[in-house]
Amino acid sequence: MMFTKETLQRAAKNARISLTEKEIEEFLPQISAVLNAFSEISRAEAKDAEPSIQPVPVKNAMRDDKAVKSLSEEEIFSNTRLKKDGYFKGPKVL
Repeated sequence: MMFTKETLQRAAKNARISLTEKEIEEFLPQISAVLNAFSEISRAEAKDAEPSIQPVPVKNAMRDDKAVKSLSEEEIFSNTRLKKDGYFKGPKVL
């Protein structure tokens, strides 16, 4: 596909980008190379290929939720002096 100077200027105008003549001369071959690469990709035969919606298998990273014995209240508060009515006691806010 040939990408012309006029096409580049129109695309730049639509994107509200001002390009100098030097930038236009620099970008034209680069854009043409990218478009040529995509045109080669579009010509590839893919009739028998399976669609690749997710290239990496997605699996659940969560563990199973199983009920297990937890610590008793005595074990939880065994290493602190700052406790009151079954809660940890912290500094006053106000």
